[in-house]
Amino acid sequence: MKEIEIQALLNLEKTIAAPLFEGKTYPYEILPEISDFIVTFGKFLPVDRFEKKGENIWIARSAKVAPTASITGPVIIDEEAEIRHCAFIRGSAIVGKSAVVGNSTELKNVILFDNVQVPHYNYVGDSILGYKSHMGAGSITSNVKSDKTLVEIRVGEEKIQTGLKKMGAVLGDCVEVGCGSILNPGSVIGPDTNIYPLSSIRGYVPGGSIYKNQGEVAKKEER
Repeated sequence: MKEIEIQALLNLEKTIAAPLFEGKTYPYEILPEISDFIVTFGKFLPVDRFEKKGENIWIARSAKVAPTASITGPVIIDEEAEIRHCAFIRGSAIVGKSAVVGNSTELKNVILFDNVQVPHYNYVGDSILGYKSHMGAGSITSNVKSDKTLVEIRVGEEKIQTGLKKMGAVLGDCVEVGCGSILNPGSVIGPDTNIYPLSSIRGYVPGGSIYKNQGEVAKKEER
């Protein structure tokens, strides 16, 4: 399934977490390892650029963190990131360079690549958001199936078994998710794709497309 492999979705030069992806084929394979990676990797972050703020919490000295934000480790917040008023980071989270985590946004077991924006009332759990991806206000990842069975990824007529009970979404680089959208468990969105507001996404959405609704996905016109 080349379409959902790491190299097809993500630019690993745009995350401090690149070593975590080494030896893996699919992005979701790293989800169970995020916490341990942060605890190990954080100890080697340069002290002139990062400050240890609590148990397994490393925050770049150039990052802006609102005093009302709630942060529980293990967490790494990279340089120039902005954590706004009442953001809720529950742990096992890596926030990339110049990323924005906004008001009432909740993160849990995630990697946000550089320049990601989750700025307004978002829930992002057990997910990976690629470089410059953006989630509109109120859009969320759903990370557990209603019947509690293991998450699978649908690519056309095929199903990829992840072996995971919890998996939200993988957004490729430069994905735009419209306001109020729901990314159901096992959603994978290819790079440079736009998702219409109020969408409900399941399975794989090809890169370079515009998702209007289920069964209506248009190829973007070249500019």
